[in-house]
Amino acid sequence: MQKKKNHRIKRKRKEKPSARELHRPRSSDANAIFAQLLASLCSTPNSVIFINKCLFKLRRSLLISQTSLTSTLALLPTLLRSTQVEIVCHAADIIGAASLVSFDANEEIASDSETVKGLISLLHSRKRKVLLSACNAILDFSTTTCARRQLSKFSALNKLMFVFLQIFDGLECVCLWSEGGGSFFSLKIGIKEDKLSLVFLTATVVLINACEAEQLQGIPQSLSEAFLGILKQIRVRVSDQEVIKGAGKCNEEGHLCKSSITVSNLAECIFRLSINASQLTGFLSFEVVQRGLFGASDTSFKDFISNYWEVSPFLLAKTMRDPDMHDMFGAFVQSLSWKGSVPSLLSSILQGLVACFPIASDEQNILNFLDEAKDKLGCPIVYQQDIRVVKTERQSTKEMHYFRDFNSSCVKEPQYFTFHEILKCGQAYNEGYTVALRGLEFRYQSISAIADTLASMFGQPSVGANLYLTPPNSQGLACHFDDHCVFVCQIFGSKQWTVYSPPSQLLPRLYDNLLGSVVDCTKAGRREFILREGDILYIPRGFPHKAYTESAVGDGSPGFSLHLTLSIEVEPPFE
Repeated sequence: MQKKKNHRIKRKRKEKPSARELHRPRSSDANAIFAQLLASLCSTPNSVIFINKCLFKLRRSLLISQTSLTSTLALLPTLLRSTQVEIVCHAADIIGAASLVSFDANEEIASDSETVKGLISLLHSRKRKVLLSACNAILDFSTTTCARRQLSKFSALNKLMFVFLQIFDGLECVCLWSEGGGSFFSLKIGIKEDKLSLVFLTATVVLINACEAEQLQGIPQSLSEAFLGILKQIRVRVSDQEVIKGAGKCNEEGHLCKSSITVSNLAECIFRLSINASQLTGFLSFEVVQRGLFGASDTSFKDFISNYWEVSPFLLAKTMRDPDMHDMFGAFVQSLSWKGSVPSLLSSILQGLVACFPIASDEQNILNFLDEAKDKLGCPIVYQQDIRVVKTERQSTKEMHYFRDFNSSCVKEPQYFTFHEILKCGQAYNEGYTVALRGLEFRYQSISAIADTLASMFGQPSVGANLYLTPPNSQGLACHFDDHCVFVCQIFGSKQWTVYSPPSQLLPRLYDNLLGSVVDCTKAGRREFILREGDILYIPRGFPHKAYTESAVGDGSPGFSLHLTLSIEVEPPFE
């Protein structure tokens, strides 16, 4: 008997979808979640648990398959206004996740003003959990220019700064951590057991460093200065080497909340806020500086310009000027906390120093300099650029450096001063070396005010200020001449100066390559000056000079010397 044919159609085995297909964005998923959310929000009372499940599913879908947020975007303002903490936090988390996953989603959120305003409004919450979610979302959202523009439009930065000032009270908990290597550039800010303050600090620093100058000017002055004050305290705190040791211990114990803010990021933020800070715009009147340098008579300055400026050295003795002259440097002297101990004085000067990178005197936009130097801001002082530790034997023309390895011609990279090198400066001083520190106009507000006024008084773009601490019976720099005019201001102790006639009738101009040649002082005419505390010596550019201290001074002055030089960088005329 013939068998019946099996007419059943053989089913094709269903193939397992690939990973790519599983993760492919599906608008049906987003639409389904939207419908479920809308239905739940419209129900009375709505299901909090179900809404949270939907939001969790949506966030997961965003991260895994980059589901479109378009349909759900309209619901975000309502979700952000919910009275339920979990719903609000989930909504904020979705904004953050979508902003990071897709550039298009980020711009889509930024284009919805109600969503942006709703997110920023969460910064008024008293719930730490809500504040944390909102701040994290703002930080993730701020990764595009469009988003930052919207955040600025609705004053998000002001609110972040205000909240941080309210919640932060743990300066002693601030420390440094490193991902490895231990170099300065790997150091980042951490706060022990205070994640909320750390997230607000991170978001605020990131936004400030991304601001244009006009946006920074929109921050209320009192708020900017209060936040700037905290940042400076944090900077001082992390500059202490003991903090680094403490951070290492915290890393081991696992109690340190770590940020991505580097020390340079922190310094850049301080720099940007300081541009507009009113307390940093100090300016002494012409009368105060003229009286301090040249005496009370109106004719003294005119006489100096007519007879000595770029013509001849001139001693402005303290006894010839206003008895209150030292008040011009009074704030600076007070900041040194001088108590009769040179080691303490040296420690006071060098403590917490950072590198000051040179700024071209003709630079019109300070933000151009910031763009070039921001990755190095806040780094330790650099040998030769910021500090030198030198001495010159009598009758010698060659300077000897205490840190010989740092001064080697083979060294091409910047040589940063660590805490150990700073400690060694005290030993170098005891061995007869002079400690020379550059850039005091950037380090002391009182010196900055004097320098700014002096530059305006002489009609020049800038005035630099250096400090020299020389032990008894020593000479620091070898005989040399400068391409700028110098006022030598004796702060403590005394020093003997020899100024020689210029080797050429043509005075060196700024940026000329005339320096570096050996100066022969044996054939030139010379004049001798003794500077005591409060005296000022003017040395024109191009005049060779050298200075040294004695082991004992007959008038009872200490044998060491601390003096400042105010260098007027005379610009060449336009060709």
